[in-house]
Amino acid sequence: MIRFALVVTLLASPGLALAQDAAGQHGGMRHVPGMSRGGHGMNADALPAELMEGGQSAFAAIQEIVAQLMADPETDWSRVDIEALRQHLIDMDNVTLRARVRVEEIDGGARFEATSADAGVTSSIRAMVSSHAATMDGVEGWTMQAAEIPGGAALVVTGADPDRFRALGFIGVMTVGMHHQAHHLALAAGQNPHAH
Repeated sequence: MIRFALVVTLLASPGLALAQDAAGQHGGMRHVPGMSRGGHGMNADALPAELMEGGQSAFAAIQEIVAQLMADPETDWSRVDIEALRQHLIDMDNVTLRARVRVEEIDGGARFEATSADAGVTSSIRAMVSSHAATMDGVEGWTMQAAEIPGGAALVVTGADPDRFRALGFIGVMTVGMHHQAHHLALAAGQNPHAH
């Protein structure tokens, strides 16, 4: 009997009634700080500063570029091509996670052969290796040359301190230089970063 009286007292409490009414108006959803009243949007200014990850790396990279384009009043929206950036990120994913790599030490350097039996991955390897060699040749004092081979591409790297790029390996060499972010912005803005 005491338990029943306690439940009746709690239900009669004005604060609880207001909370139940608010929950009913939002379909039972709790209000999260930063969320719009409709519960469908977030106010980015209200998010904690330490929240940075977009949930998936390719999505986060696209989100970063979209935010940059939207913040720039000079953006030429008639040229923006986010799909080109998405396709490039697919190439990056294929090369990073799906390529088979064989390494051969050569005089003063290394020859990396990246291949795949999957035609889509082969295409990604060829696109990434040739563009990386063209963009980064000379960086760090390294000479980079790319060539198509059956199933993929070869990247030959020679130059100062071959122990360093041999230790980095194929994918480490592919990451050298902070050129990817500028490359992503150029692709999304409708430019051809590989045009000479």
